[in-house]
Amino acid sequence: MLYQALHTVVPPAAKAVWRPDVRGLHHVPATGPVILASNHLSFVDSVVIPIVVPRKVVFLAKSDYFTGSGIKGALSKAWFEGLGMLPVDRDDSAAAMGSLVTALDVLGRGEAFGIYPEGTRSRDGLLYRGRTGVAHLALTSGAPVVPVGLTGTEQIQPIGTRLPRLAKVTVAFGEPITVAGEYDGIALGKARRDLTDRIMTAIQVLSGQEPAGIYNDRPVLED
Repeated sequence: MLYQALHTVVPPAAKAVWRPDVRGLHHVPATGPVILASNHLSFVDSVVIPIVVPRKVVFLAKSDYFTGSGIKGALSKAWFEGLGMLPVDRDDSAAAMGSLVTALDVLGRGEAFGIYPEGTRSRDGLLYRGRTGVAHLALTSGAPVVPVGLTGTEQIQPIGTRLPRLAKVTVAFGEPITVAGEYDGIALGKARRDLTDRIMTAIQVLSGQEPAGIYNDRPVLED
């Protein structure tokens, strides 16, 4: 009920203010399991994508957003739960593995799951190498992967600022990448790497970012 209430109010208001340029939305299936794999430039990416997609998109968010105390903590928890986000402790390796199980549960219910293959946001604008968790989800669930390219979201709330700003944002959705039958007989590790690289190439075309060629390690202190 909270999700329905927020989704009735927030998307129209946000689109009226920021007026995002949305391209290729027809590539997102209206029903059934689907993985939305996006580049990651800003904290607000997990808000921007659900705002422009007409169906519910579940993202994982760090558990700190759900465990605060007092009124502020309660409001934060309600906000993120209302947006359809699920908590994960990114500093706990066991919890990180459990997040893949959570994602498979979401896909098993026929829902849309959002993921950032880079693992953490890019602080220099480069597109970092994708981690193979996205391929694991696709190959295990059989769900198609819709690549997403975001531009301009890092200008909405730059690092170190508290209030959002007006910025020109583009959200581009690419053609779905299907996996059914494509990797039969191929070693699992090789299949995951190849599929992940295909997804990242599609994201790069949509976002126009320069590839970094390396993995993006999360800073010790992530704000």
